Amino acid sequence: MRQPPAAAPSDEQLTACLRELRDRTGLSLAALAQRTPYSKSAWHRYLTGIKPPPRSAVEALARLAGADPARALALWETASAPGPAQGGAPVPARTGRGPLPALTVLAAVAAVVAALVAPSGSGVPGARAVMAGQRCHGRACQGVLPGASACAGDAQTRSTVADADYTVRLRYSPSCGTAWSQVRVSGAVAREVSVRAGEDALSATYSADDVRGDTSPMLAVPSPRGVEACAEVAGKLACTGLDADAAQQP
Repeated sequence: MRQPPAAAPSDEQLTACLRELRDRTGLSLAALAQRTPYSKSAWHRYLTGIKPPPRSAVEALARLAGADPARALALWETASAPGPAQGGAPVPARTGRGPLPALTVLAAVAAVVAALVAPSGSGVPGARAVMAGQRCHGRACQGVLPGASACAGDAQTRSTVADADYTVRLRYSPSCGTAWSQVRVSGAVAREVSVRAGEDALSATYSADDVRGDTSPMLAVPSPRGVEACAEVAGKLACTGLDADAAQQP
């Protein structure tokens, strides 16, 4: 009888690192779900190795633990990259598109190195840079900050939630097919801005010194329905509703 394949050492190392970070937070799964865009069941799968976590979940857990995310992200990059199976056959990538091309693997390695040497406080790990005013669409916009693209031009506010100290808006660009979270705060305060559609989530963290950063990276979505925008400011989390029925004024 065929046995299920054992977890790769890199997967086990990542899972062990995530558990260590979770122990440092002292938070239960329910508390993690309250403080991040991920559900209790999602955290259970990530911390037991049942399902690989998205990059933004690794970053969020490291932040809650007060740890430098570089080590965890390096393990995440290694675990996400395809490797040779027994007998030398290539292992299909988790995206289902087959092994990554050599240039993509090199780019992933370069991203790990950049994460290790990047100055702290940059605020947006994993966000991709584009030329000012550049137009993108769908997956080509994934991870791009809206302010660096033309997508902000036709952006609509589709849902809003207000806290005593800040306001969170779900923004959607019909021409780009993207959604993102935008937060408005009063005063200088550290904040994390995130957007989520199902288990796909992206986030950006800004220090109190960064007075201009106010959005998450863009998430490629066919419509704003089912998308949730969140912001955590001074330990308080606020999220918009999942249904975006009628557009509000930009």
